[in-house]
Amino acid sequence: MSYISGYDPDTLREKVNASQCRERLEEIGDQRSLPALLERVWLLKVLDRADEALVISEQSVRVARMAGTRKDLLRARILHATVLQARGAYAAADQELTTCAEEADGQGWAGIGAFAYQHRGKVNYDAGDFEAARKDFKRALFLRQESGATEDQLESTLLAIDAADRRRAAASVAS
Repeated sequence: MSYISGYDPDTLREKVNASQCRERLEEIGDQRSLPALLERVWLLKVLDRADEALVISEQSVRVARMAGTRKDLLRARILHATVLQARGAYAAADQELTTCAEEADGQGWAGIGAFAYQHRGKVNYDAGDFEAARKDFKRALFLRQESGATEDQLESTLLAIDAADRRRAAASVAS
C-alpha cells in the first residue's frame, strides 16, 4: 500500500495521509527487523518527526551493516541522508548521498543509484542549487528508465526536473 498520494510541485515533498501514516506507525510498533525500521524512519520523516526519525535511521544503518546485504546498507544510508536533509543538514546529506550514488553506479545497481540521485537532487533543490538539482534529477530519470521503474517513479522525477527548471528560470530573472 502506498501512502504517497503525490508530490508538492514547489517543495517536492511527498503528499501523504497523516492519519494513515500514524496508524501504520502504531501497527509497526517497536519491531526491529530492517524493513520495519526503514518503514518507521520514512513514516516519522513524512510526519515531520525528524528527530525521532534520525534515531531510528541510525539504528537501521547499524542493523543493515551487521545483518543486511550491501544493497540493504545503501538503502538505509540513503534514507538516513533524507532525514539529515529534513533536519536541514544539507552538506552531510549531500556527502552521504554522493557516496551512495557512486557505490551504486560502481555496482551497476541502477534502481538504488536512481534513488540516491533523486534524493541528492532534492537536497540541492532545498539548498537552492537548482542547476545541480536538475542534473541529479536527469541522472535519476535515466537510471529509473534503465531499471524499468514504475510510471509513478518516472512521473515524480519529471515533476522534480520541471520544478528545478522553474526555480532556475525564476532565479535568473531575479538576478
